[in-house]
Amino acid sequence: MAQKVDLTEKFSQFSDHWAPRIVARYNDNEVRLAKAEGDFQWHSHDGSDELFLVISGTLTMEFRDRTETLAPGQMIVVPKGTEHRPRALDGEVEMVIIDPKDTANTGDHATATAAVEI
Repeated sequence: MAQKVDLTEKFSQFSDHWAPRIVARYNDNEVRLAKAEGDFQWHSHDGSDELFLVISGTLTMEFRDRTETLAPGQMIVVPKGTEHRPRALDGEVEMVIIDPKDTANTGDHATATAAVEI
């Protein structure tokens, strides 16, 4: 059964950074929420693209050849296999991330923070 998801309410349920929370699933994808502050690690996802949608704060997405800065309401799709490093350098960022189910947030399950459902 289809149910609405209140992003504000879901974001209020956690405070840790770089630890994704699954708030919906569709087809073989997970809609994840994450809070971020500081630097994440350089990584890539060999099997799929990754979508980031900024809800609050300013997200810097570094690539090996350039940097993109995203404000609330802006998004970026990182193509599969592209090395990137998300950064939240000006305080906390709240964002929506869409990945195929069971995708490791670091690109490697051995070093990933597993996404949990809320």
